[in-house]
Amino acid sequence: MFFAVRSIQCSREDRREAPRLIRSATAGALCALALLTSRLQGQTDSPVPSASTLKTLSVEELMDIDVTSVSKRPEKISDTASAIQVVTSEDIDDSGASSIPEALRLASNLEVAQIDSRQWAITARGFNNVFADKMLVLIDGRTVYTPLYAGVYWDVQDTMMEDLDRIEVISGPGGAQWGSNAMNGVINITTKSAQDTQGGLLVAGGGTDLRDSVEARYGGEVGPGIYYRVYVKDFERNPSVDPDGTDADDAWRMGQGGFRMDWDAANGNQVTVQGDIYSGSETEAGAEDTQMNGGNVLGRWSRTFDNGSDLKLQAYYDHTYRSIPGSFIQSLDTYDFDFQHHLRVGNANDLVWGFGYRVVNDDIINTPANAFLPPDLVQATPSAFAQDEIAFCDGHIHVTLGSKVEHNGYTGVEAEPSVRTAWTPDKTQTVWAAISRAVRTPSRVDRDLFSPADPPYRVAGGPEVVSETLIAYELGYRVQVAAPFAVSLATYYNNYSDLRSLEPLNPPAAFPVVIDSGLRGSSDGAELTGDWRVNSRWRLRLGYTEMRVRSEFAPGTVDRTSSRSIAYDPHHQAELRSIWDLTADWNFEASLRYVSALSNQDVPGYTELNLQTSWRPNAAWEFSLSGENLLHSEHAEFNAPGSRREIPRSVYGKTSWRF
Repeated sequence: MFFAVRSIQCSREDRREAPRLIRSATAGALCALALLTSRLQGQTDSPVPSASTLKTLSVEELMDIDVTSVSKRPEKISDTASAIQVVTSEDIDDSGASSIPEALRLASNLEVAQIDSRQWAITARGFNNVFADKMLVLIDGRTVYTPLYAGVYWDVQDTMMEDLDRIEVISGPGGAQWGSNAMNGVINITTKSAQDTQGGLLVAGGGTDLRDSVEARYGGEVGPGIYYRVYVKDFERNPSVDPDGTDADDAWRMGQGGFRMDWDAANGNQVTVQGDIYSGSETEAGAEDTQMNGGNVLGRWSRTFDNGSDLKLQAYYDHTYRSIPGSFIQSLDTYDFDFQHHLRVGNANDLVWGFGYRVVNDDIINTPANAFLPPDLVQATPSAFAQDEIAFCDGHIHVTLGSKVEHNGYTGVEAEPSVRTAWTPDKTQTVWAAISRAVRTPSRVDRDLFSPADPPYRVAGGPEVVSETLIAYELGYRVQVAAPFAVSLATYYNNYSDLRSLEPLNPPAAFPVVIDSGLRGSSDGAELTGDWRVNSRWRLRLGYTEMRVRSEFAPGTVDRTSSRSIAYDPHHQAELRSIWDLTADWNFEASLRYVSALSNQDVPGYTELNLQTSWRPNAAWEFSLSGENLLHSEHAEFNAPGSRREIPRSVYGKTSWRF
């Protein structure tokens, strides 16, 4: 829509000069870091991570992993009343994933479709599209969706893959804990503590898709219990392919750096301060490059008391800038404050409550093609939540009641209540059920977009757009069949109302159209996962999802197009992963995935194979070779309007040195 038109105001050479300077600065930083760490190496007694620390978790350990995304407090996966999967750092390392979206493919309860070389459509449980605006994504507690369209710019969500600790993926609403836009699920990405990334690390690689990549990190200790790390990275990715086999001219490059400091103080106090800064550019066919940069800084304090209760206080600032020539230029500043208190009340009640306040300053420079009116907008979102888990029948039944309440500038107060029940007849089985309400509040595209910028408009923001609403019903079962085998099944039915529509202003004329809330829909399906430890060196993991998505016109609507174009979802997805430790030093992983056709996008179904092998001759060195999409020279996964891209087969080699 408004991303399609570009204008030329400066030369392409000028636009590309900034990324060249970024790469030069990054290369210089890498050299300086190597010199620094060689001098400091003798001054630190932090142990060098060994290959043995990269073990694969057993099935029992997997079921006992503590997660926090479901109830905002630690609880075992086996006890959660939600469909949740955890992608561990070992999973990411074994897979050879070189970006966060690639790592998200390891969670089989997600739909992950690559649009082109740098764009992804990622969601859960249906209604996937270019915007993918029903999935909340957090990185270390920092919300990364943009209020422009309530989706995620995946091309700027990055860190060193070696620094990722885990990714918790909830399929199903999380609004009672996380608020609006956690409609279909939550992706909670957590990086390792500075204490777990001590010493030096240099990583370099290259291949046919990820053309070249260099990364450096160093961690040390500045005092008793005070640890830090700093990192820099730079990469370039080659373009995807047009359907006719020609270069799609959508290459991109990025430079990024950051730091983290953790202080494990006395009396149960912990303090974290961290931040990132990035800059890059993306080529556009027949137009000037898209430019993006930004940075963030986050502080978190927590305290654990002797009685098991705890307090958390977090604040962050996030700045993003994106210039799409001929479309818009956006400068976005986010200020966020969050407080949480977890405590036990008596013997049966486990209570979590908190409040937050977010201020977003959105400054847009309009172009003749598109205008956001008003161009400058400040929005404040106060919120509060409370959740109580009540134990019955000697702890075999847990009922969780909770809700989050928010106020936004478009629709006022929104409440998102949830009721969840878990029954654990024994240590190996859990039956759970839930009923939840969740919303997606209007974005600036819904209310403030006008295209072209001056009348007569073809598309106009809708003053009557309300929040999209979901009522979700879930039922699930987990069982550890035997010591080496575990199975999980989640089923659901989602009922949506007030979905985004495009209403012709003067029917039957197709244009102009006004954005409205004239569609409704539903989805239902099942998510099956299995984990089998064949022996001490070999593990198999299976994921399968089946889904049906429907949409229809609400009474009174005159929309005649959107009901067929708001959801691009495969009916079936399946993945089989084999992780095999050939020896103590050699690892081999194979991943076979199947995705059925997107019939309303003219994208055929496909089956693809990824392979990764790595060799760790000692604690310091690691060499790996990865191949992706090996069964076809290229294939399509998505068809953005007017810009279908083919994702090519790729090979990537990487070398890591720890010191």
